[in-house]
Amino acid sequence: MNVDTLKYPVGKFEIPEVISEKDINEAITILEVFPEQLKLLTFNLSEDELDTPYREGSWTIRQLVHHISDSHHHSYNRIRWALSEDNPMIKAYNQDAFAELEDYKTWPISWSLSHLEAVHHKLVNLLRMLTDEQWNRRFQHPEMENGMSLKELALMYAWHSMHHYAHIKNAVR
Repeated sequence: MNVDTLKYPVGKFEIPEVISEKDINEAITILEVFPEQLKLLTFNLSEDELDTPYREGSWTIRQLVHHISDSHHHSYNRIRWALSEDNPMIKAYNQDAFAELEDYKTWPISWSLSHLEAVHHKLVNLLRMLTDEQWNRRFQHPEMENGMSLKELALMYAWHSMHHYAHIKNAVR
């Protein structure tokens, strides 16, 4: 596999020009099943396997699972900010710095898998409640020129789920 395929095993995320109801429903379905799929994929991994980078120069599988849990928690908060404030500026965070903290390197992944399951339960149920008007609400991100709508966010986190699932799946082959 070439470097781009290893980095982006499901391709890079691209926001479609038009996001249909079908696109949104597919994203919600991915988000709904992802925690269980990730748990099944990582359940029998040894400590050595968890502490192995998923590709050369990358985070370990353990760091990646903790990252997914934290990142998806941020997505839930971003939705709530967009619903409760007018086009809020959200806070970005340094993902690489988070990954270098001791918790990402040593804590059991079961904690993050349980957290991810709870976050996704809340996330999926919140997304299913949104009205058409709410789906179009936006937030600003310091690293994005035009911010993001909640429709775009749902698709991005569905992609993020598949993206990192593929990283781990490729690593454990």
